Amino acid sequence: MITTQVAHQSDERSQLTDLVIKAKAGDGRAREQILQDYRPFYLRVASGSCRKYLVLGRDDEASIAMIAFNEAIDSYNVDGGASFLSFAEIVIKRRMVDYFRRQSKKADEIPLSSLENDENEDSIIQRIESKEAHTVLQIQEETEERREEIFRLDQLLSHYGIRFSDLVKISPKHQDARDRALQVARTLANDPELLGYLTTRKSLPLKELEERVEVSRKTLERQRKYIIALTLVLVGDFYHLREYLNRPA
Repeated sequence: MITTQVAHQSDERSQLTDLVIKAKAGDGRAREQILQDYRPFYLRVASGSCRKYLVLGRDDEASIAMIAFNEAIDSYNVDGGASFLSFAEIVIKRRMVDYFRRQSKKADEIPLSSLENDENEDSIIQRIESKEAHTVLQIQEETEERREEIFRLDQLLSHYGIRFSDLVKISPKHQDARDRALQVARTLANDPELLGYLTTRKSLPLKELEERVEVSRKTLERQRKYIIALTLVLVGDFYHLREYLNRPA
């Protein structure tokens, strides 16, 4: 029974991927089918972001979700390693955050003249509530940005035969070992020749690293995946993940 369900899900993902490829190539019918069949999906994702039930044609958030889902079709990288729906979910949530941010700015633009009339207290309360909403929005936005960075890193790591989920298992348990691995990663990131070796051959230049860092070859081999991941974070567009690396233990 479980095997049958897994096979069905695999077939469904394969069919969806085929439709996405056709839609990206200009097949209007394939695009319409995806937008129609997966309407419950993108409305559910958007509803989760704004925490209310959405109806297409009535709610602005629903329209934004549909536009974002359509955008995901054009932006999806079939060879990236992640499923289309995982990618689409991130795109939708990012667009929802952008929408909430615009709404928050509008709500925060209270004219000074409104503080000079009899509704002074109400205006102050509105401003305080708006500031609180903006703070919550910033937290949500940073959370989504982190999720997007993890998603992009996972795709990038797949070209090196690594999954992001592997990093939890292979991360050194001791802080000094993590510090040494980070030192090796910085050596790679700061040397164009070594970095070129890594990105071209998808492996560590072990011989050269042995000559430049105080880490044994055995340790370099054991921490290979972890060091590669750290290096990619250091040289890539991963602001939040890089900030995490710089935090004190």
